Amino acid sequence: MKIIKKILTQILLYGVELVVIVLSAFPIVWVILSSFKTNAEILEGAFTLPSGLSVGVEAYKYLFEQYDFLLYFRNSIIVSVISTVVSLLCFSMAAYVLARFKFPGRTLLFVLFTITMLVPGHAKAQPIFSMINSMGLYNTLTGLTLVYLGSGIAMSIFILRSAFMAIPKELDEAATIDGAGFFKTFFRVDLPLAKSGLSTAGILMFLGNWNEYFYAALLISSESNRTLPVALQFFNQSLSYDYTKMFAALTVVVVPAIIVYCCAQEQVQQSVASSGVKG
Repeated sequence: MKIIKKILTQILLYGVELVVIVLSAFPIVWVILSSFKTNAEILEGAFTLPSGLSVGVEAYKYLFEQYDFLLYFRNSIIVSVISTVVSLLCFSMAAYVLARFKFPGRTLLFVLFTITMLVPGHAKAQPIFSMINSMGLYNTLTGLTLVYLGSGIAMSIFILRSAFMAIPKELDEAATIDGAGFFKTFFRVDLPLAKSGLSTAGILMFLGNWNEYFYAALLISSESNRTLPVALQFFNQSLSYDYTKMFAALTVVVVPAIIVYCCAQEQVQQSVASSGVKG
């Protein structure tokens, strides 16, 4: 009886897991497959397979030739990568100090950082727009990168502080005895041990910046500085009846983010597991 109960439990668990995987993956797979279908095949049914690859190849070729898609792709890479790398360097130091050193107001400072996650992004639009405009950075990738830098403070410090707190303090004491200073201890000892937290914060920031639309549309007006999410909005308007090319554009925007996450998912899982073991 126990064996039957165990088998039924396993079947139920795997069944639920399978349903979740299908519900999560089906929209992405459907978009990718639809980019290789003709309009008639897309309207015929969602579960039909493309008759060939030639339609999809022409659709992707059209995007890169007619819409300067490489320029939009480059702009998204620039603002996403630079803001993520600089954020990790700066915010990891702040999180390290909050995790390792005791000083008056440390808890209050951490609360003030994290509480900003409760403020809606649209509520900060007016002051951010005024500040970027007064600095002469409107319609520049530099201004957009600075906004993305600031938007990742709360989440990064929240994740990285937990990662540094999970590292034994005895390692810092041993490094100090060996003559290591603050920066050497940080870069040589603690930072490598917090790579799972760094990967998690970096991936979340990169994906958030890569997919961000509101501030990219608010602060960028010229076509030469558009990022992919903003360019995609114009694709939806101009290609509203050409479903093949519209799904091809969606695929180009979505797939790079999926690839980045798949490459670093092991580090993310390690970070989640370690945060649950030691607080």
